Amino acid sequence: MSKDTVEPVAKRHGGRYIYEELRKQILTLKLKPGVPLDEVSLAAQFGLSRSPVRDALARLISEGLVTILPNRTTLVTPFEIEEFPNYVSALDLIQRAVTRLAAINRTDEDLAKIRAADVAYLDAVRSGDFQAMSEMNKSFHMAIAEAGRNPYFISYYEKLLGEGQRLLHLHFDYIVSAENSSTQLGRDHDEIIEAIAARNADRAEQTAHEHTMLFQRRFLAYLQQNLTRAISVK
Repeated sequence: MSKDTVEPVAKRHGGRYIYEELRKQILTLKLKPGVPLDEVSLAAQFGLSRSPVRDALARLISEGLVTILPNRTTLVTPFEIEEFPNYVSALDLIQRAVTRLAAINRTDEDLAKIRAADVAYLDAVRSGDFQAMSEMNKSFHMAIAEAGRNPYFISYYEKLLGEGQRLLHLHFDYIVSAENSSTQLGRDHDEIIEAIAARNADRAEQTAHEHTMLFQRRFLAYLQQNLTRAISVK
């Protein structure tokens, strides 16, 4: 995208455009973990004042994608590979909880939203659009969390899913090639949906746990195949 194209669009939409553009670059790893983000440089890049840039960065900070260091340096939140087990542990606990609550509390309308989100995810899988896949995967799991009706879980889960989107994008290509088909990838959510539809809380929690463990196995397999590349994202 040329600067001439960016500036008119950014001026029309201000902080929202900057937020969406930076978020896209962070999630697709165009902006690598640990890269500094300078308000003055970003304002010049987007042809705007520092105020909308500051607003966009504040929103990204709230999502855990951008970090401010004690010396006030702003940077793309680093992800240390050695922290992956801690991330998975947190994800597993919260994913089991929200999925269990969804099975207990969901309405027919909630179930319809969950199914619709899964259809959108399947469409993204078929198209091979990794960014859309990570976005639709997040939307699917957030539909489950919202069906559980616990705002504390919803808020924390959204942050965890946001942090995990970079990891998903990083290894989607490996998953598709390793499993030799996108078909299995697209069916990852079936058992979770069935358990929620049946209002089987125990089964919902178990399938959520299995889903997290599948993510863990896939990512670790990716690391084994791409160790040098993985280390570079710290």
